[in-house]
Amino acid sequence: MAPTDAVPSEIAGYRVLPISLPPLPSYPVPATHYLYLHPHEPKTPTPTAARALFLVNVPIDSTELHIKNLLSVQIGLPQGRIEEVQFEGSKKKIEGAEAHAPQSDKGRRKGRKRKRAPNDGDISEIEGTSLPATWDRELRTDGLTGVVVFVDRASMDAAYKAVKRISKTNNWPVWGEGLEGKVPALGAARYLNHHRLQYPDRQELLESVNAYMTEYSAREAAQARARARKRQVPDEDGFITVTKGGRVEPARQEAAQQLAEKQKTKQKGLEDFYRFQTREKKKAKAAELMKKFEKDKEMVKRMKERRNTFKPE
Repeated sequence: MAPTDAVPSEIAGYRVLPISLPPLPSYPVPATHYLYLHPHEPKTPTPTAARALFLVNVPIDSTELHIKNLLSVQIGLPQGRIEEVQFEGSKKKIEGAEAHAPQSDKGRRKGRKRKRAPNDGDISEIEGTSLPATWDRELRTDGLTGVVVFVDRASMDAAYKAVKRISKTNNWPVWGEGLEGKVPALGAARYLNHHRLQYPDRQELLESVNAYMTEYSAREAAQARARARKRQVPDEDGFITVTKGGRVEPARQEAAQQLAEKQKTKQKGLEDFYRFQTREKKKAKAAELMKKFEKDKEMVKRMKERRNTFKPE
C-alpha cells in the first residue's frame, strides 16, 4: 500500500517512479522504492541515445526482464517496445553512462591501480570464451544506474510520459508482479543453486576449456607471424628489428638500399652545418691532394729511371 504523503513527480530534472516492494517471508513489511528517470544524454553522442532513458537507483535485484516488464506492461504500455537494458557494472557496457553517473572516491581509488594487460591470463579477456557461470542471476549494489534502449523515440516518449502520470496516483506498480517463476529465485534457493553450479558438468567444462585454448593458440600464432614480419622488414633507418625467435632469411637488399639512400637524402645539406665539419672537410681534401701528389711524384721518378736505362739495340 502506497503512503498518503504526496510524492514529487520530478527531482532535479529526473522523473520519480515510486515502486511498491511486496512483503517477504524474511521481512513481512511492505516498502517503497523510488526510481529516477531522465532522457539519456551522454557526453559522447551515441546512435541509441535519442531513444534511451537513463535510470538511477535501480533495485538491487533488477534484471532485464524486471525493467522491461516495469516500463511496459506495469505502466500501461504494450510489450516488445524495449530493445535492451544495460546495467552499470555489468559485462555489457553502458554507452555514455559516465555522463550521468558521478565518480565516487572508491571508483577513483580503483582507477589508480595497475590495469590488467589484455594477455594477463584472465580467461574473460578472450571474447567468446568463458567458464560456466556459478550464479543464476546478477545482483546490483544500492544506487546503481542503467540505460533502457527503446525501439524508437516514440516508445521512449510514451514511457516517459506514463511515468509522470503514474507518479501522481496512488496506484504504483508492484515490483516483480507477473514475473513469478520467470526469474531465478532469491534467498536460500539462490545459494543452493550456486552450490550446484560450482560443480559443472564435465562435458560443459571441457568444451569451455577447449574453446579458450583454441582461441589462445590462434592468438599465439598471430603474434608469432607478426614477430617474423618484423625480423624481415627494415625500419625507416634501414635497420632490422631484433625480436625473440629463431633466425630467418635476411631482408631484401633492395629495400634496405632504398631506405639507406632515403636516409642519405634526408641528411644531405647538413655536412657543413658546424664549423668543425668545414675544417675537417678541408683537411681531408688537403690530405687527399697530398697523397695524390706523392703518388704522381713517385710515378715520374720511375719514368725517369726507365728513360735513363734505355739501351737501343
